[in-house]
Amino acid sequence: MLETLTQGFQNATERLRGVRELSEESIDEALRDVRMSLLEADVDFEVVRDFLGQVKEKSLGGRVETRARDSSGRKIRVTPGQQFVKICQKQLTQLMGPVDPSLLKLRGATSVMLLGLQGVGKTTVAAKLARHMQKAGIRPLLVAADVYRPAAADQLETLGEMLGVPVHRGTPGESPPDICRAAADRAREQRLNGILYDTAGRLAIDDALMVELEEIEAAVSPANKILVCDALMGRDAVNVARSFNERIAIDGIVMTKLDGDARGGAALAVKAATGVPIKFLGTGETLDKLEEFRPDGLASRILGMGDIVGLVQDFEEVVDEKEAEEDAERLLQGQFTLEDLVKQLRMLQKVGSLKDILGKLPGMGQMA
Repeated sequence: MLETLTQGFQNATERLRGVRELSEESIDEALRDVRMSLLEADVDFEVVRDFLGQVKEKSLGGRVETRARDSSGRKIRVTPGQQFVKICQKQLTQLMGPVDPSLLKLRGATSVMLLGLQGVGKTTVAAKLARHMQKAGIRPLLVAADVYRPAAADQLETLGEMLGVPVHRGTPGESPPDICRAAADRAREQRLNGILYDTAGRLAIDDALMVELEEIEAAVSPANKILVCDALMGRDAVNVARSFNERIAIDGIVMTKLDGDARGGAALAVKAATGVPIKFLGTGETLDKLEEFRPDGLASRILGMGDIVGLVQDFEEVVDEKEAEEDAERLLQGQFTLEDLVKQLRMLQKVGSLKDILGKLPGMGQMA
């Protein structure tokens, strides 16, 4: 993912290879590649201009340390190109952050209202967040508040059965605010400490949609109001986030389909343009493919430096620590069998595709 952005930063780094100092001329040449990649990635022009200005200011105005110490304490030489990459990484992280991916609680329960346009994957995200809550020890209730899309409630019930999560759906003719209010009462009665309201979307932002969302907010006072955006929307995702935020104070964004987006402009620009942070990323179709957004991790991947922390977190989700220690001991003793190999390969399949794994390894992005 984000190949367009990565290629631009890699071209800029290549231009600085062999350069002895960061002069204004060399920085302008490097930033030209960065500018083109950001614009091709559909990042808002104002965001691009501010980002490039900050990178240039830091590159020219700061003292360049040509000597540094690595993790083992040895002295190593730092090139101007590496210094430029460090500045870019810091500015990218600031552009997308800071982010607190935790979900707030209200009156002892974690409540989330999902909103967004039609077709961005709100119902699937509701199930993914329910799975995320289960991992945190929360017992959620899914609420089918979309009474307009055919089979929306049926889809949510199917996903709820897969997770073992109860689903609340209204009676024919019941309004979405009343459905949500009844669901909140049910959650209290059944001692469920998490609730997810899957609201209806529209093909375009209209007043009727906003009024209905405002009525739901007034009825149940959700602690978290999360906007679901499609990364493939590009700059339109920023416009949608801005429009929703003007009517309803959004607490965060779930960016879906980022794994299928070669540009990534929405992920870069939405926080800077709207002030609303991305909290979660949807990186696959299965219900466990939802990860907490880490700006530093995504910045490292954009710069082709991988994301070791994210990779370790992925493995922690699927690897049993005791079983891994036993496998390692058998391997050291020369007792690693074909069955053990098959088990390891199946574990890798649960982590994700080989392309995703390579993309998070430093220096392996091009191979991915």
